[in-house]
Amino acid sequence: MANTEWQNPVRARLAAGEVVIGGTVTTPSIEAAALVATLGFDFLWVEMEHSPITLETLRAIVLATRALPAAVFARVPVVELWTAKRAMDQGVSGVIFPFTSTPERARTAAAACRYPPQGKRGSGAALATITWPEPENYHDSADKNMMTIIVIEEAVAVEHIDEIAATPGIDVMFIGTSDLAFSLGLRGRQNEPLLQESIAKIVAAGRKHGKFLGRPAGSPEQVAKYRDEGFQFFQSQTELGLMRLGAKALGLKPVAVAPRTLY
Repeated sequence: MANTEWQNPVRARLAAGEVVIGGTVTTPSIEAAALVATLGFDFLWVEMEHSPITLETLRAIVLATRALPAAVFARVPVVELWTAKRAMDQGVSGVIFPFTSTPERARTAAAACRYPPQGKRGSGAALATITWPEPENYHDSADKNMMTIIVIEEAVAVEHIDEIAATPGIDVMFIGTSDLAFSLGLRGRQNEPLLQESIAKIVAAGRKHGKFLGRPAGSPEQVAKYRDEGFQFFQSQTELGLMRLGAKALGLKPVAVAPRTLY
């Protein structure tokens, strides 16, 4: 049988009009990440912005899940070339950039995920080639298959959303609805008209410029609702959230933990 070129399965599913759902990993537990990768999620959202997960843990997660169906994506702490480079060099197949609030940051994100002359990624992905599906052709394969996801989560981003959405090389525009609601002065409230108006502007810009759209979704009902609104890329429960759901399904009640007294 002839060899076929590897395609990022997440991008392939999105291009086919399907939904993809990511399980969020927030603890430095290789066992937990490997288990989440077997639960039916399309990708792991490895959280390096809001968690203690380090590059060492990220690399271990890539190694532990290399034969499992879920792709490994990492949310880096900031939109910088070097943060993205270090994550990609561990072998991930997607990078999630927080607070991509200006066209300049969007261009930085796109450039970070590709080698020159298309981008500005530095050469040195020796570790990544070991776990990549096409190790002998890593540079070309990575340029074609690395997914670039930007997070829209500030009011200023909405003001520049058409130019941000027009940036070549961006695959997914993900709306961080909670942070966006805080930025709009809504203290995280999700049902306010101002937030819904902002989301509608982002959706319109994404559709205009051919970007896939994403947002958090914690239940099948939310996925179905948002899918009808044009979203395909979803961040779902954390591994801790899945533990809570499992305990609830067993009829258990959570214990309230008293705050520690400071002396």
